[in-house]
Amino acid sequence: MTLPKIADVKQMDNSSLKEEILVIKRELFDLRLKRATRQDFQPHLFKHSKHRLAQLLTIEKSRNQSAI
Repeated sequence: MTLPKIADVKQMDNSSLKEEILVIKRELFDLRLKRATRQDFQPHLFKHSKHRLAQLLTIEKSRNQSAI
């Protein structure tokens, strides 16, 4: 599984961007919960989710700054 590309994020509109941020944050929470309760999980998903979240937040911040 490859890391997500930022070109996909740049094409999203603001509402779907915010929705995707919430989904990724929830996914990270669920992964941390699984790790803490010693359930089966795929550790590489931490890296992929954090990478995707960073991309989303970067695009969101740049859009907010350009709107000012």
